[in-house]
Amino acid sequence: MAKAQALSLAHNNLLVCLSLLEAFHALGLRHLVLCPGSRSGPLALAAGGMARTNRLRLSTAIDERSAAFLALGISTATGTATAVVTTSGTAVANLLPAAVEADRSCQPLLLLTADRPYRLKDCGANQTVNQETFLSPVCRWVGQGPREGLHLFSTETLESFAEKAWQRAHHPAGAVHLNLPFEEPLHISEEEQRVIWKGWSPKIPRSSPITPINLSMAVEGTDGVSDQVPSALNPLRPGVVVAGAWRGLSKDLFAFQQSLREWQALSGWPVLADPLSAVPSDQPGLIRSWELLLAAGLLGSQEQLQVLRLGPMSASRSLEAWLKSFGDGQLLITEGDSRCLDPLGLSEQWSHGLTTWWQHHHHRWIDADAASQQATESLLKKWQIIDRFAQEWLDQQLPLQGAITEPALARWLSRLLPAGLPIMLAASSPVRDWLAYADKSLFSGRCFSFRGASGIDGTLSLSMGLAMALGPTLLVSGDLALLHDSNGWLLAHPQRPPLVVVLIDNGGGGIFEQLLVKTAPSEAFEQLFAMPQAVDPLALAAAHNIPHCQVACLEDLPAALEWGLFQAGPVLIRVCTHRGQDSSMRQQLREGLVMHLQSISQNGHIDL
Repeated sequence: MAKAQALSLAHNNLLVCLSLLEAFHALGLRHLVLCPGSRSGPLALAAGGMARTNRLRLSTAIDERSAAFLALGISTATGTATAVVTTSGTAVANLLPAAVEADRSCQPLLLLTADRPYRLKDCGANQTVNQETFLSPVCRWVGQGPREGLHLFSTETLESFAEKAWQRAHHPAGAVHLNLPFEEPLHISEEEQRVIWKGWSPKIPRSSPITPINLSMAVEGTDGVSDQVPSALNPLRPGVVVAGAWRGLSKDLFAFQQSLREWQALSGWPVLADPLSAVPSDQPGLIRSWELLLAAGLLGSQEQLQVLRLGPMSASRSLEAWLKSFGDGQLLITEGDSRCLDPLGLSEQWSHGLTTWWQHHHHRWIDADAASQQATESLLKKWQIIDRFAQEWLDQQLPLQGAITEPALARWLSRLLPAGLPIMLAASSPVRDWLAYADKSLFSGRCFSFRGASGIDGTLSLSMGLAMALGPTLLVSGDLALLHDSNGWLLAHPQRPPLVVVLIDNGGGGIFEQLLVKTAPSEAFEQLFAMPQAVDPLALAAAHNIPHCQVACLEDLPAALEWGLFQAGPVLIRVCTHRGQDSSMRQQLREGLVMHLQSISQNGHIDL
């Protein structure tokens, strides 16, 4: 009798896991990343069964931190939560970095962790920790299964549990943690599994997604953020659009882009767009050199501009200083994140998206006076002329020849890649160089980066997830960021996502050269900040069976990219640069641009 009860419990553990994953599948779950473990065995078997019937795409990863970032990359690309399954104990703690990034960048993520039942808590039982609290500060919701075991969930309660988790992961988007206790026995025989699979009938998915509930106002930290639709800006007066990193869901991107296009067409305002803004390359009003021009003080204005800010602040100190000069009265629109995102404290914040704001106000300007509108376009024309001269000068200074420098790499990669290719930029030097030096063509495809928490955790793993969901993708990373997530190479097999990794190997943390960190004595800089490592990245790639090559000069870059894009799976292209010399070069470029534009101004070709 006891044996029959034990078998029944193991049987029920698998069935309840199947029901849970079926419920998530009906809500839209299509991809699950599985980590190894015993306590999570019923979830693993359920996921495997659904993968065999092509109801879930199943990926595996032995490193939970890497697994969570892989899932976050897929979620970011698709706009729909990807699930991660782990066992109990420290496995759960490894999910924290990705949960932090999902929280700050507002991307959906579903974390399913197996746990011991309550009877084994706080009594010294093996691999039993307070994992239910590990992730709560950065999750939209933490759901706790029945303390005595998940098998006690009724079908109705379980479906309600899944629906609440799915809603919380998407509205507003972020990580949700479901902690799921399992009572033993966990594993059933092959014969019993065959019986279950034979009798299992997959549920028919919902014909349409569930109607989202409005949870945006339930997020904590909304102090100072208005729930009322702010008054419209006046498009008949001069102003500027500043577009930061896109943090909405991919399904809402087209409407966002269309709303921005319509606002710019009406106002004629210049658009200062971050590479991560998801603004398309044909967006009217784009000013590509704005970061360099602001740093040089060349976009000053005698009049008080109106400011429409979209999303979080870019990684530009010059932009912050410039926006401060206009004082308060700025309008900041975020895509569903109701937490205050204005470190300057100068804006009124509307958190329900540009599309909603524009729909509310656009009717006011249908009969706008065209003659009055011309006054708003003079600023754009002036900045476009300055921008054109700046871009032409950069072309002269950064030709596709000679030794590889990081500014030249940013400029030419953006031109040499196929139009529309997604790009992931490591959140240190690469994201800043693309902001300053990349060509306008970078806007032909989506650019991604960690600008939520701005960390380097999971850089390679998240890029693998992007490539799995979007197809061929480029990652531009420094040596420390790539080494920090070297376990991401383990995701190359058997998934083989088409990822081209361009590794900028400058012998340590080049970002600290840009930040002008000083040490006394000066030689302590290498130990305390740069931290160069002795690992050979090509040998490391070879150890993971990753095709790799090294590029010695800019002239060889086009052929290397062509080779990488035609490989069936991840590849590594290494370029070596000198971080000290590149730091000096960046300063010289900024100073040289000022002198060049001042010279042109003196000749009467532009008005600074």
